[in-house]
Amino acid sequence: MSLFDLTGKVAVITGSSRGIGRAIAEGCAAQGARVVVSSRKADACQAVADAINARHGDQRAISFPANISSKDALTALIAATRDSFGKVDVLVCNAASNPYYGSMNGISDEQFRKILDNNIISNHWLIQLVLPEMVERRNGSIIVISSIGGLRGSPTIGAYNISKAADLQLVRNYAVEIGPHNVRINAIAPGLIRTDFARALWEDPKAEQAATRATPLRRLGDPGDLAGAAVFLASDAAAYLTGQTIVVDGGVTI
Repeated sequence: MSLFDLTGKVAVITGSSRGIGRAIAEGCAAQGARVVVSSRKADACQAVADAINARHGDQRAISFPANISSKDALTALIAATRDSFGKVDVLVCNAASNPYYGSMNGISDEQFRKILDNNIISNHWLIQLVLPEMVERRNGSIIVISSIGGLRGSPTIGAYNISKAADLQLVRNYAVEIGPHNVRINAIAPGLIRTDFARALWEDPKAEQAATRATPLRRLGDPGDLAGAAVFLASDAAAYLTGQTIVVDGGVTI
């Protein structure tokens, strides 16, 4: 059996109706996992689940819409997963918000709180929801999608970067707490990926050209470039890896 095989595993992926989250859901399903596709819009989630099921010829995926800003909605998401698949083996905290683009000096309290709530607190809620069963089974993998923004400053997305830096510490701290129970937690820090979420950073041709020149691999990332890292962290191939951050950025941060 391949070290990367996820047959029999159940993975919940937030923000998986498009972009990085969708690529991770498709990647996990391709390795045999049953996946729960979740984002705010029910139709978009169902379309992704239908596409995965059509590709694999079985009930490999279900959809359940949930807004990460609502603890009740996330509680319902995890409950629905257990009702359908019986358990949660893998949690991927991918959904995030960035309602502000500009200097930190101009951000409103409401905007800053939304970023912190959706990008940090919601991940903490989800982790709390899945941990009891993972601890009981002494098995589980939690993956938080952070960003290379959490490793450096920015004149335009500073609040987002602050939240992503906090996610890296969330991972490190939880790793210390849950490691004795054989539950792993790690982060992935993508660079600039060609998604709708990051469109403001790459859709201008000059900005795209500058970003490409600054990347050793000389291209921007695609959502599929993150799927392999997530499958690795979800699988037995990463059985001795916890509290770490895998940077997937084409070499930008070097």
